Amino acid sequence: MTAEDIVVPPALVAAQVRFRGDAGRAWVDGVARTAAEFLDRWRLRRDGAPRSGVAGLVLPVVTEDGTPAMLKLQDTDWDHPGEGLALRTWAGDGAARLLREDPQTWTLLIERLDPSRDLRSIEDDTAAVRVIAELLNRLNAYPAPPSIPLLADKAAKMIEDTPAAAALLADPFEGKLIQRWADQLAEVVGEAGDRLLHWDLHYENVLAGGREPWLAIDPKPLAGDPGFELCPALWNRWDKSAPDRTIRRRFDVMVEAMGLDRQRAVVWTLGRTLQNSIWSVEDGDRALEPEMVAVAAALTRG
Repeated sequence: MTAEDIVVPPALVAAQVRFRGDAGRAWVDGVARTAAEFLDRWRLRRDGAPRSGVAGLVLPVVTEDGTPAMLKLQDTDWDHPGEGLALRTWAGDGAARLLREDPQTWTLLIERLDPSRDLRSIEDDTAAVRVIAELLNRLNAYPAPPSIPLLADKAAKMIEDTPAAAALLADPFEGKLIQRWADQLAEVVGEAGDRLLHWDLHYENVLAGGREPWLAIDPKPLAGDPGFELCPALWNRWDKSAPDRTIRRRFDVMVEAMGLDRQRAVVWTLGRTLQNSIWSVEDGDRALEPEMVAVAAALTRG
């Protein structure tokens, strides 16, 4: 297998260039060569078209003993280290199994799930959210390994960055809004927790499996409070006529299923809306994402 045989999806090229500029372009230019090297080194046979997200290239493969798997390549300069360590820690409990890993390049060989069927295929969003909550219960049961980034550090940085982000928003009301979220976050930052968090468990990151009906993929590991995990399941697939009701229902289902303190979970969810809002301002937006405002409003209104 040669690098010329591997076509990097245009969406991955565009995402890398958009978010990382020249560094992203350099990684994209070399990733096909790296993939070819690991196909040879680990004696893998390709078994389908390449897939990708924002940060990684994934090749369906078959191992030497006939096991279907996914070869995942990602940039070592990315902002969320530790995926291999998280998968190794969970050892298949609620997440795809890690089969092999190269720590030098962050190349992973992962149990193959069904990429054509994620949780969006469940029409009943309450049932889908319950699946996410049950998976998070299992994943968050593990203490985070020492080298995993800390939610406490991320939250402190968010609080520090909020005034500058607020000043860049076109609407002064929105600036006051994110400052209010930061003030509430400051009340819990000293007790940020030590659980191994997935950090990004939305509907598309839960795939149908063979050994279990549903398993998590693509963690962005973090050590912290499970309340910080809820937001990705809240900000889409709404009943357009009543988004507040949809958000609160999902939130209550997850809080109950995970045994969380509701008020602490509200504050950590506001912390997640704050994080996403700061990121969007850093990317050049001068207005808050309506989804973030809606989530925060639904959980704090009345």
